[in-house]
Amino acid sequence: MKRRMLFIMIGAVLLLVLAAACGTNANKNAPANNTAGNAGTAGNAGNAGNQGTVNAAAETVYKQNCVGCHAADLAGGVGPNLQKVGGSMSTEQIHAKIANGGGGMPGFKSSLSEADITALTEWLASHK
Repeated sequence: MKRRMLFIMIGAVLLLVLAAACGTNANKNAPANNTAGNAGTAGNAGNAGNQGTVNAAAETVYKQNCVGCHAADLAGGVGPNLQKVGGSMSTEQIHAKIANGGGGMPGFKSSLSEADITALTEWLASHK
């Protein structure tokens, strides 16, 4: 009986950890995260000085929302490996997946700003 209860408790803890790690926003009443700044500047290849800022913003969004499932090095875990996602998915496909989710991934269009999604999309698309 004690062993069965132990397994139930471990299972419940694992379920809570997975739910917390896979993109749930700790404060759903907070305004959408807008770390990328002006959406018009996200991914502007002609503006090399701004590209570092956009990449830093995208990495911040990734660390706050994606690392729990895709790992800090993008190697995957609960979610798939993203190290070369730009070579297998188009920018549009990556954007749609981040915004709408699917295949076990939650959608982020209600918890991230469009600027954040765009910055994250373009950063991931550059990983080929």
